[in-house]
Amino acid sequence: MSRMLGTVSMGVRAPIIREGDNLVEIVVDSVMAAVNGGEITPRDRDVVAMTEAIVARAQGNYCSVDDIASDVRAKLGGETIGVIFPILSRNRFAICLRGIAKGAKKVVLMLSYPSDEVGNHLIDLDMLDEKGVNPYSDVLSLEKYRELFGYIKHPFTGVDYVEYYSNLIREMGAEVEVVFANDPRAILKYTKNVLNCDIHTRARTKRLLWAAGAERVCGLDEIMNAPINGSGCNERYGLLGSNKSTEDKVKLFPRECQDLVEDIQAKLLEKTGKHYEVMVYGDGAFKDPVGKIWELADPVVSPAYTAGLEGTPNELKLKYLADNDFADLSGDALRDAIKGKIQQKDGSSLVGNMAAQGTTPRRLTDLIGSLCDLTSGSGDKGTPIIYIQGYFDNYTND
Repeated sequence: MSRMLGTVSMGVRAPIIREGDNLVEIVVDSVMAAVNGGEITPRDRDVVAMTEAIVARAQGNYCSVDDIASDVRAKLGGETIGVIFPILSRNRFAICLRGIAKGAKKVVLMLSYPSDEVGNHLIDLDMLDEKGVNPYSDVLSLEKYRELFGYIKHPFTGVDYVEYYSNLIREMGAEVEVVFANDPRAILKYTKNVLNCDIHTRARTKRLLWAAGAERVCGLDEIMNAPINGSGCNERYGLLGSNKSTEDKVKLFPRECQDLVEDIQAKLLEKTGKHYEVMVYGDGAFKDPVGKIWELADPVVSPAYTAGLEGTPNELKLKYLADNDFADLSGDALRDAIKGKIQQKDGSSLVGNMAAQGTTPRRLTDLIGSLCDLTSGSGDKGTPIIYIQGYFDNYTND
């Protein structure tokens, strides 16, 4: 085989993006600078991806605490509201909570336990067992929670989120009551007006609340889903996927950006003669084995992507072929037999085929977006554009 490298993921440096910047031009120019500098040799089906953060920044998609407060007040009445199942995050939820609290007189904050939806733990599972608490049925008051578990700080951030969120609500002039439960219907004992803040389970939560007699139910996806006083918004996801910008402003998830990825694809074809796949990515979809945090706090990994990224991998497991179909072969004969097997694939689904077991049955956008997120990181690397080469290769490609 003439080429030894398979998939390669590279971060591409770019200017700091500001509102109104031409992102098509910036992404294409950044990639072409790497190409012209000899750092990249373009090939068909290379992937260019950009983080959702620079897309939203270029769109100017921001809203303020006051904007959030106005929308919450209009949709939930401005009196006592239940705020249920928020994630525990200073970056993802704290500024949103300030706006929510400013739009109410009292907030009944209902936290899931032992962890939030994405794995940030309030308490350890072993502590529940030790105290005889059943998280599926037991509803705990703040007093009972403190009696059983005391003041526990998040192992990564050093923050007691119960105290932190309570103080944020009070600072905005609202009264706060904290309860702990995992059944969304438990909030209806305290108020019939509910803002459910869960991400991936939001549709089920809303259904259960409406069926149980709630009077007003909004998800975070329904707050800031239209402009307030000229603000940004996200018609599909509202506040879901937002991040802290300043102490009184959040950056929202990007608005419609399908044209963006298709325009970049067309420009790169024009400049290189190669067919690229292009996507916007947010959080990857993976779980930290130590902190137990599931990374995906965005509503989706990729809000926009070109057509060639639709679908899932359709791969054979090489070690299965080597240990089973070709167990009696080795060396060049084994290599040639496996290559021949791969070349026999006709594009039909391999689901259910024993030779495909153990391959990853996830969407391409989720897999590639996770690779992008891990490559770019979330700090000071300065590479908001990711260039991936060889992702669609297999063992037969030289």
